[in-house]
Amino acid sequence: MSRPSDYSPRGGLPPQTQMLTDRAVFTEAYAVIPRGTNRDIVTSFLPFWTGMRMWVLARPLSGFAETFSHYMVEVMPDGGSEQPETDAAAQAVLFVVEGALNLSVQGVEHPLRPGSYAYLPAGCKWEIHGQGEGRALFHWIRKAYCAVDGIAQPTAFVAHESEQTPIVMPDTDGAWTTTRFVDPQDLRHDMHVNIVTLQPGAVIPFAETHVMEHGLYVLQGKAVYRLNQDWVEVEAGDYLWLRAFCPQACYAGGPGPFRYLLYKDVNRHMPLG
Repeated sequence: MSRPSDYSPRGGLPPQTQMLTDRAVFTEAYAVIPRGTNRDIVTSFLPFWTGMRMWVLARPLSGFAETFSHYMVEVMPDGGSEQPETDAAAQAVLFVVEGALNLSVQGVEHPLRPGSYAYLPAGCKWEIHGQGEGRALFHWIRKAYCAVDGIAQPTAFVAHESEQTPIVMPDTDGAWTTTRFVDPQDLRHDMHVNIVTLQPGAVIPFAETHVMEHGLYVLQGKAVYRLNQDWVEVEAGDYLWLRAFCPQACYAGGPGPFRYLLYKDVNRHMPLG
């Protein structure tokens, strides 16, 4: 069975006739960045890259979500970088949604396709280049690694979501599943990036209120999301940015599955400074 396509932005600009009203909102507890905001005029570029541009969806922001950044990166067939990361403290997760890429990690090459997932520990040497005839798009989530004496740093790995068995959430009869790429008991890792899938009509049946920050990119489908005191409609391509302790719940609207890529910070003491 073929893999369903995940949403990826196209850039461009809307026509002059389009109404300005949209779903974009930034509050003290959450932000909703609709897919229509990812236009040409808000792209960025990075040193030591060619044939690329990116949309910055989240960045550390004092008083809001402070632990991570999240990019959507577009790479052309002749594009890429031999020095993509300039911060030796930054670990990363890459998740491909369109096209083909070649990832080299410590000199070992890995072909990437939609659904490919790579974990890259802080300080490791990696390169990435577009392959094939069309563009490639991937999520790039970065977090400064929080080392702990006596706990080894995690190692790099490359996987594909088709190789992972979705975990059925308790008492949901398969309506709510989570695809995990890292064992939650592996305390080497201080962040998780998972794929959450809700079948039409499924719910997150309580207002989650917790210390983990979230970046949530809707890959497929649509839903109504409870964020703090508000219910908001979201669809494929939207991005939700949640501060710690922001209450959150969800109702999947159908007609197909609602699926999103989810970041959260885990497994470390809370800084007291």
